Order: sequence, then C-alpha cells, then structure tokens
Amino acid sequence: MSITNQANPAKPNVTATSPFQQRSLQSVWHPCTQMKLHETYPLVPIVRGEGVWLYDADGNGYLDAIGSWWVNLFGHTNPAINAAIKDQLDKIEHVMLAGFTHEPVVALSERLASITPGDLGHCFYASDGASATEIALKMSFHYWQLAGKPNKTQFVSLQNDYHGETLGALSVTDVGIFKKTYSPLLRPCTHVMTPDWRYANHGESAEHYALRAAAALEEHLSRYHDETAALIIEPLIQGAMGMGMYHPAYLKRAREICDRYQVHLIADEIAVGFGRTGTLFACEQADIAPDFLCLAKGLSGGYLPLSVVLTTDTVYQRFYDDKSAHAFLHSHTHTGNALACRAALAVLDIFEQDNVLETNKIKAEYLNQAAAALSSHPKVSNFRNCGMIWAFEVDTDLEQFSQKFFQAGLTQRLLLRPLGKTVYFMPPYIITEEEIDLLVNGTLHILNTLEQ
Repeated sequence: MSITNQANPAKPNVTATSPFQQRSLQSVWHPCTQMKLHETYPLVPIVRGEGVWLYDADGNGYLDAIGSWWVNLFGHTNPAINAAIKDQLDKIEHVMLAGFTHEPVVALSERLASITPGDLGHCFYASDGASATEIALKMSFHYWQLAGKPNKTQFVSLQNDYHGETLGALSVTDVGIFKKTYSPLLRPCTHVMTPDWRYANHGESAEHYALRAAAALEEHLSRYHDETAALIIEPLIQGAMGMGMYHPAYLKRAREICDRYQVHLIADEIAVGFGRTGTLFACEQADIAPDFLCLAKGLSGGYLPLSVVLTTDTVYQRFYDDKSAHAFLHSHTHTGNALACRAALAVLDIFEQDNVLETNKIKAEYLNQAAAALSSHPKVSNFRNCGMIWAFEVDTDLEQFSQKFFQAGLTQRLLLRPLGKTVYFMPPYIITEEEIDLLVNGTLHILNTLEQ
C-alpha cells in the first residue's frame, strides 16, 4: 500500500475534544490510564485501520509503531486473516470446550506443537496473557502436589519482570507501579538478579553479565529448591520495564539450573513470541525448551483475545487419572474460541507462506541503518535492537515525558507510547522502507523539538 497520501496531510489537531470523545470519557474506564489526564489530552477516536495505519474520525492516519500494544503482526484488516474469520463465521463461532471440540482448536494445537521448542504437545487455552500466566503457575503448583512434593509452593522470577496484572500474575511481576497498591493481596515471590545488560558494569559484556545473573539464580535455588515450584521468565526481553534485553546464555544456564534442582521453567513469550526477537520463539536462540510456554498477543495477529499454555507429556500425564480431583480444574468461558483459533491458523499460514522471518531480518537491517542519527543522538542512550524490537532511553527531566512524547508523536503521524523514559518500536512486520523512514525521521523530529 502506498503511503504517499497518508504521510503528508495536514497535521491532526490532537487537542480537539469532540462529542464522541466526551462520550467515551463518561462511559469507558481505560486501562493503565489516569482518566483525569484526558481533561488535557483528549482520546484519539479510531474508526478504521489498514496495514500499519490507524485512521481517526477526521481521516488522519497514524503509523502504528507499537503494534497496538505489541499484538499486531501483519497489519490492520489483513485480507488473509479477515477471510479466515469470515469463513469460520458461517460454520461455528464458539462452543464450550468442556465435553466438545472443533476443528480449528485441534488444528491450531497440532500446529503449535509442531513449531514450538522441545516436546510441548499439550495446549490449554485462555483469552489473555495474564490468564496464561495464571494457568502455568497453577499447573506447576498442582503438578508438585500430585508428585508428592507438597512443599514446592513458591515461585521465582527476575527483577523487572512483568507477567500480567491478575493477582497470581502480579505476584510474580516486579513492576512497582502495578504491584505496590495490591501487595497485601499477593503471594510472596523472590525476584532474582536481572540479566538485562543495561545493569552491567562498565566494560562488562552482555554475556558475562548474563552468566553472573545466572549464578545468582543458582545460588538461590541451591538453597530453596525444595520449596520452589517454578522459575518464570520473559525470554530475552523484559517488556514493561523498558524493553530490557539480555544475552541468550542466561536462558541456557537457567534451563540447566532448573533441571539440576527439579524446578519447572515457565517461559512467558506472550510479548516476544512469533518472531519478535528474530526467531519464531525466543527460547530457540538458546536452544532450550521450557516446561511451560505461555503465548498470546501475536498469536491471533492482534485480532481476537487468545492465549495458550503449552506443556509436556510429563506434566500432562501427572494429571491423567481416574480421580476428578486430580484433573486440572481450571476454565475460561471462551477457551479455544473457534474464531480466534481460525485467526491464529491464518497467522501461522502467513509465517509459512511469506518467509516472514527472513524478510524481517532485511527490514531490521534497514531500520538499524536508517536509525544511525537516532542512535547517536545526544539525548539518546542504550539504543538497542533484538529482532523486530527497538528501544532507547531519552535523557530528559521533562515532567510527564511519556504523555508529551506520545502527543508529539501524533503530530508526526506516529503512534508511540514510551515506557517511562524508554521509547520503543514494535511495528507490524509488513512495514515498508518508506514507512520506516517516516518512523525514524518523525522520532528524530520529536527529540529535536520536545522541550526539556
């Protein structure tokens, strides 16, 4: 799709307030939002999308540089995904998965088992990433109860990890702004040293620092493995705390350590799965397989709520019994939704047919070259890239930096949503070179003109 018309229209008026915006403010409580801010920063009403572009009610286009919260892989209103969902609508939209089954969920489970690392042959579905985290935690805990090790009730995660905001998921999350208020409701969890290379000593390599962090993990598990059910981690990239990236050597050592001390390894690839790190799954870069793999976001291409936990036959067989109490008694109403599964199958078809991972390597190289002026900008530090994710910190004392950068982005026809002082790009994979240039040049303009 040409962006000639989209790239150079009149700049949108991002401070206007329409009756529709007012209706939304009165009726919708928006996530991760201090609603009072919208007295100053009105909502942006989106009426349609096409490719990497979102369009507001006045016809202004915004390049979706963050994949609509990291979910959109192949663009908005993708023809292949649209067609799959429309076809499924004429068959069955949803049926409960307790006592019933259907072709889309079986086909998707078989496909996922064939492409994920190791022997992850059993799929348990939910609707969102936090629910997938809850499932993995409960499965691990329950496994050890059934295995005759009732003391293994605790969990370990990394400093700065994010795994969702339900109570179980929040217990293993280490992001204070989400966690502090609800701390009386949460289970205790140990957060061991992060391998994020931004914390390395001066002159220390990313790999050396990762191995040093792994040694801290081993020190903890050597003492507390008898009471630890699982280690849960975000492989390679810690998203919500500023896209912290680390060397795959940590994953390899973590797998070895968990094996040594009989602790499950839960890989939360909700944000980084399906090509975001350059390989289909981040764990592949360390040549490891987890005991539980959590997937969501890009699983359905950003179309419909869908998440899944894949696990091994060893785990599955522990629950397989004549006693109902030994079953995994957990459910979600829309588990294995047929429409969502068809969308996910269409996503996997695109990966298979369009040589996506190889094409992404070319696009990543182009963006890194185009971003030379950005990476060397005096206000920028820690410019980094892993697959189709880019991030950097901005040296600024500007109050409400994230919100002001977001607003400045809209004037440059960009959807950008910094995490604190970290600006990141996670665009749909269909982004073109012309659109990459628009993204980089618009970001440079914001850095050069945003007040300090």
